[in-house]
Amino acid sequence: MSANRPAAVVVLAAGEGTRMKSATPKVLHEICGRSLVGHVVAASRELDPAHLVVVVGHAREQVTAHLAGIDADVRTAVQYEQNGTGHAVRMALEELGGVWGSPRTESGGGTVIVVCGDTPLLTGETLARLAATHEADGNAVTVLTAEVPDSTGYGRIVRDAGGAVTAIVEHKDASDSQRAIREINSGVFAFDGALLADALGKVRTDNSQGEEYLTDVLGILREAGHRVGAAVGSDHRQILGINNRVQLAEARALLNARLLEQAMLAGVTVVDPAGTFVDVTVTFGQDAVIHPGTQLLGATHVAEGAEVGPNTRLKDTRVGRGARVDNTVADGAVIGDAASVGPFAYLRPGTVLGSKAKAGTYVEMKNATIGEGTKVPHLSYVGDATIGEYTNIGAASVFVNYDGEHKHHTTVGSHCKTGSDNMFVAPVTIGDGAYTAAGSVITKDVPPGALAVARGQQRNIEGWVARKRPGSAAATAAQSAVQVDSDGR
Repeated sequence: MSANRPAAVVVLAAGEGTRMKSATPKVLHEICGRSLVGHVVAASRELDPAHLVVVVGHAREQVTAHLAGIDADVRTAVQYEQNGTGHAVRMALEELGGVWGSPRTESGGGTVIVVCGDTPLLTGETLARLAATHEADGNAVTVLTAEVPDSTGYGRIVRDAGGAVTAIVEHKDASDSQRAIREINSGVFAFDGALLADALGKVRTDNSQGEEYLTDVLGILREAGHRVGAAVGSDHRQILGINNRVQLAEARALLNARLLEQAMLAGVTVVDPAGTFVDVTVTFGQDAVIHPGTQLLGATHVAEGAEVGPNTRLKDTRVGRGARVDNTVADGAVIGDAASVGPFAYLRPGTVLGSKAKAGTYVEMKNATIGEGTKVPHLSYVGDATIGEYTNIGAASVFVNYDGEHKHHTTVGSHCKTGSDNMFVAPVTIGDGAYTAAGSVITKDVPPGALAVARGQQRNIEGWVARKRPGSAAATAAQSAVQVDSDGR
């Protein structure tokens, strides 16, 4: 157990978030591949708390189901009526039961961290500094604060000569001198668990909202002779809460910039950070190059020396060493080392492109395994197929995998050469080293080394245009050509 391991982290996520104007609960809106509350849970997990409790209320079934999907060990406490932040924390402590019987619980620490579920930029590092400051200073409560360029609208932190926090004064209640203070309340706190539980029982509701305010606990503890301190965050942007779509977009931009900065400092070239978007779960190898207009989502990994973009969207896709992916959409695909994809390719789930393989211009693949060095250069659909090594698939080929009810599989061997405008009607197998003629519809297996020709014999009907389309431009052109031929010119 770490020295500053909290006994619990409480995440407040019960509010409706009406200013989002959305059927989706506010805390479930996403930025950079995670929900708002998912970011807060991830940051909280970095502290390795003995307990992690999320207080739910509005749309609690939906929020609870989401939490179970991202962190099976999260506990939830229900705030059936939104009666204030103090009430929400009280619900969390009741969910935890009797572990708050003493300042030092059986879990090894009595610190309770309280965070808001709509602060996705908050980092585990900042929370860890808050916990360490709280423990080192021996505070009953420690407020995470920040110094901001413009403190309008925020609660001001008022300190005494010794640096202890004497009050948090809301903007509307602040004097002129207090409004000049740039240090503000973040809404994130570290409490002594036992003292918190006791003080919550003393919080009154005689205020304009008739609610239990968590901030009232600070005054209660100070009046009882306990120390109230503060830890100043290194970046005021981390405490930004999300209340509407404008703030959601602003937070997304800030987090995206943070992620790209981390990647660039680790050896990734991002040609245009302003035009590149990544999720928090994306990983890179050194010397990867990301071109403008690229979105990297989900569990995507771009390996060493790979080059992605421009104008590319990859989700849950692995790009191998030295691969080149240009103007491509891929979802759930694996792109091998030194492979080439695009421009204008679409790799759907289940596509595995071998090393040095190619999926070229206007190629779509789905549930297909493509062997090393094999090329599907252009204008083709490969679905439910296995293709061996160093095979070439001719232009405008279609793997006909669906009979209207069921999908069927096509197998093409290694070192095959298939002609342009082929239809492979599954289930069918093309043996190693086989060839197929251009324009063929392959409905039967082709033995290794054979040439398959499956097309009707050409028949020319002389004079058809003159008889069927008299007076047309085609008929006139044809007549002129015939005249030239007969005149020998």
